[in-house]
Amino acid sequence: MEDKEFDLAQMEKETEEMLKINILDEKNTEFIRTKGGFLSIKTGDTSYPRVHAVRMFPFTDPDRYISIRTTGEKSKEIGIIEDMASLSKETAALIKEQLDLRYFTPVITGIKSIKDEYGYAYFDVMTDRGECRFAIHMGGSDVVHLSETRILITDIDENRFEIPDVLKLTATERKKLDLFL
Repeated sequence: MEDKEFDLAQMEKETEEMLKINILDEKNTEFIRTKGGFLSIKTGDTSYPRVHAVRMFPFTDPDRYISIRTTGEKSKEIGIIEDMASLSKETAALIKEQLDLRYFTPVITGIKSIKDEYGYAYFDVMTDRGECRFAIHMGGSDVVHLSETRILITDIDENRFEIPDVLKLTATERKKLDLFL
């Protein structure tokens, strides 16, 4: 078996390529809706038949710094859209549609009940999308405080639910919720 020599120049080139930030806009990238309703792009001489849009700062800056990535387990970043406001209305709508699918997060508007059984909390809530029931692990990291009053809850199936302001819940609803926070 022949030993391959260490190629420092090749390694430096690959490292530089990995660290390079490509800014994507409508001057250098064509954003396309596929027949299946997914996002595809063509940038330079390279076409990507299906890509994902990922918010780099989903809670603090959801419409800026959108990472466009290849699909699959070993997804890699193709480039970044600095600001959705810089895109045409049509392109921004296409990307926002993809982001909405990825970050589908119903807002909890009311709490009917929360029960604790065998290490799980079972929620029966009203959301902006209708009535919903879900479960979370007790004592885990399924409830994240995004601010003093804003809460993000991730259920056992990794669905996300948001309470934008717990102070807008009734006193009875807050009391039910306080037992599990």
